[in-house]
Amino acid sequence: MHPAHKTSSSSGYSVFFALLLGLGLLTGLVSASKAAETIVTKAPMAFLYEPSSGTILFAKNADQTFRPGALAKVMTAATVFQALKDGDMSLDQLCKVSEHAWRTGGAPSGRGATMFAAIKSDIAVEYLLKGLLVHNGNDAAIILAECLDGSEEAFAGRMTSLAEKIGMKNSRFANPTGYAEKPSQTSVRDQALLAEYIVETHPDLYQMFQIPEFTWNKIFQRNKNPLLGEIRNLDGLGGGNDTEDGYSGLGSVDRNGRRVIASVAGLTSDKHRLQTLKEVLEGAWEYFTIKTVFTAGETIADGRVFGGTQGSVPLVSQNNVDVLLPRGPTLDYRIRVVYSGPLAAPVAEGTPAGEIRVIGKNGIIYRAPLVTGASVQSGTLMGRALDGLQELLFGWIG
Repeated sequence: MHPAHKTSSSSGYSVFFALLLGLGLLTGLVSASKAAETIVTKAPMAFLYEPSSGTILFAKNADQTFRPGALAKVMTAATVFQALKDGDMSLDQLCKVSEHAWRTGGAPSGRGATMFAAIKSDIAVEYLLKGLLVHNGNDAAIILAECLDGSEEAFAGRMTSLAEKIGMKNSRFANPTGYAEKPSQTSVRDQALLAEYIVETHPDLYQMFQIPEFTWNKIFQRNKNPLLGEIRNLDGLGGGNDTEDGYSGLGSVDRNGRRVIASVAGLTSDKHRLQTLKEVLEGAWEYFTIKTVFTAGETIADGRVFGGTQGSVPLVSQNNVDVLLPRGPTLDYRIRVVYSGPLAAPVAEGTPAGEIRVIGKNGIIYRAPLVTGASVQSGTLMGRALDGLQELLFGWIG
């Protein structure tokens, strides 16, 4: 997740300068001889993301909402994971199987996947999570919701609240199962953010998505994730289906130390979903490569300084600015530096000062924080007075 940044009106000239600088750098980086090959998909909605660099590799209708069906259970799992981290639940805590959970999501419901939890029995949270993620159990989802918050409705509020904290701007959850009577909504961008959150915040619990089989109530069931074993190195997360919005899928692949996350939606069948998700995920290796746009400590732009011994300070990244860009030649990307300025002296080296953004046709594909690359001491009283007079009369024009 990236911190929020704001730009004051007085820093507009510095932002424009950085934009021109970025265009020059990327022009030298790639050629304009022909358009680069890129991912092509017939999926109505698709999103491909590389979390370690924060790079959006592909986006198509990324913020259009759809009804996730059973894919909502990934959010259910994330909500329970967070409750475990916060101490609101424990893995060995016992949860009662209510008649509502048994009839609505269990064997009597006739509504698809279930872990076959026995009515009025007590089941530990750990096993309920396995029933949720291996069996895709509707009963497991409802039992966990009732155990944590007393009702599906209250738990759905917790789901939506966590989604907002993660940054899922287009997601609202109505229940833990994905049942359509009260449909939830999400987007492929939000689903990728959710996957990133689970992988990075709950790496140990994320391993549950990979469990190959689980036996409960003497009933053996293999993992019902339709994507596992079908895409090389995929280790999560899940799929869903809605009668109106079609099939959706969320997958995460870790290959040779590089993890990518893809989300697709609006597909016509489970076969179509698998084929599309595979095409999108494989595109990360087929069409993209890491390019170092700036090295750590290299001056990216100059930030203006108010009242200092110098009128500017270099802005740098503390790490290499490594961006996944198309292998072929393209000019569809530009760089912008955004910071709130002028910076008031004294300025210490390493002070957070803004961010660098790489912008493609679908918006910001990469962003990273910038810090000051040097220190600037306070200037003389006369110098500070002249700086103040300039800002009063003309604004900070740099």
